[in-house]
Amino acid sequence: DASPRMYTNINSTSPLKHDYPMLDGAMRLARRGQLTVVTPFTLAGAMAPVTMPGAVTQSMAEGLAAIVLLQLVNPGCPTAIGTFTSNVDMKSGAPAFGTPEYMRACAANCPDSQSAWESVFSLWAAVSSRVNMVYHAAGWLEGGLCASYEKFVMDCETLQQVITYMKPVTATEADIAFDAIKEVGPGGHFFGCAHTQERYETAFYSPFLSDWSNFESWEENGAVHTPERANKIWKQIIAEFQAPPIDPAIDEELQTFVAKRKEEGGAPTDF
Repeated sequence: DASPRMYTNINSTSPLKHDYPMLDGAMRLARRGQLTVVTPFTLAGAMAPVTMPGAVTQSMAEGLAAIVLLQLVNPGCPTAIGTFTSNVDMKSGAPAFGTPEYMRACAANCPDSQSAWESVFSLWAAVSSRVNMVYHAAGWLEGGLCASYEKFVMDCETLQQVITYMKPVTATEADIAFDAIKEVGPGGHFFGCAHTQERYETAFYSPFLSDWSNFESWEENGAVHTPERANKIWKQIIAEFQAPPIDPAIDEELQTFVAKRKEEGGAPTDF
């Protein structure tokens, strides 16, 4: 009760409905002062108007309705509004997640170029909207029906590059490097000057997946494509993983709790 220590996410059942199990769980957290992210799940043309402004309007209405309810349960409790608005393929009625409309997740079926640009565009739409939290930022494929270890590694590289890009650029006297420019002079190079030597290890982002070598070097090293490199990396991560320490008694208690809840069958879903 002292402060938010966990959060949950609930989805509406569009159009214009919230299921009881979702609200029940959210209200329980609200009473304890914990955070709920309310994320309407709307698909334009099926569960929301076919126009994007209409779909977004409905989405916001569904989200705010649940947030108002939680504030009535515990005024001032932490809440956040999320959104998951895409559209359907009007030829088949199936959800279409890799569309330009959804940028404003990832529909590819394998970690290929399509999956990369879908993730980058979706992430950029989120970043330019100044979001505070991004769900499913790594590993998502086939409209969320499956996840890929290779794609997870690829997305982590993308996320780290975007984080680096978003860091503020400073312009101190040392950053402007007037003395270094004067030292090197016309026709020289900056590789060996003191300014470079003091900063070269941390000056630029260092990728763990991307291959920045030229074509000849890449070819000599086996012409390994990105998904293949990602495959080796995730296998290395799994092989080197060491579980964080935990008191055996606490671990046993947690495992017993989980087993009991599974046996009970979880929260009812049909209301």
